[in-house]
Amino acid sequence: MFRIIPHIIRGLLGMALLMLIQTCGAAEGAVALPAPAIDIPAASVKGPQTAVFAGGCFWGVEAVFRHVKGVSSAVSGYAGGAADTADYHMVGSGTTGHAESVKVIYDPAKVSYGQLLKVFFSVAHDPTQLNRQGPDTGPQYRSVIFATNADQMRIAQAYVAQLDRAKVFGRAIVTEVVTLPTFYPAEAYHQNFLALNPTYPYIVYNDLPKLANLKTQFPDLYTGK
Repeated sequence: MFRIIPHIIRGLLGMALLMLIQTCGAAEGAVALPAPAIDIPAASVKGPQTAVFAGGCFWGVEAVFRHVKGVSSAVSGYAGGAADTADYHMVGSGTTGHAESVKVIYDPAKVSYGQLLKVFFSVAHDPTQLNRQGPDTGPQYRSVIFATNADQMRIAQAYVAQLDRAKVFGRAIVTEVVTLPTFYPAEAYHQNFLALNPTYPYIVYNDLPKLANLKTQFPDLYTGK
């Protein structure tokens, strides 16, 4: 799915939904989740750390993490496929193996990996939607945690199991937890898309509510930067 063109069409439809957004709250609200039972202690790591998440359109996921305290960088890109197919239009075919992803650089002294996972599952996306997210369908929109080391793999797997046992969602979690092969940054026009296009109907309907939920659910982590 080539989102820029279809989203223009969806954008026109979205204009008709703006009144509903104002009165009904737009996208689904955040899910209140327990904190991870285990986490990576800040003292066990040194310097900035990298985490990579995929949860539907990277515009909203990137915007959420850009507003998390302790995150110095959030970059939209592609992960799961080969270098020669890390292209927006090719990824949009759903045949490349890539997922639209976001690389997060964070300070573990200010925000833990477990806290990032909680934000990811609670407000950044819906982990129960298989090969889709909201209006976007296809494996390129699947829910994935790309672990960059063994500790991240262990913590992510444990948290998925913890949430499944707690049955905090009405459906099973379909999030994959895999080792990150390589992350490829997306084209420049995708970066910081929400901040540069705050009135774009797709953003208004699907992504601005995520920031509102982040501010409500995680006041201690939210930053208005």
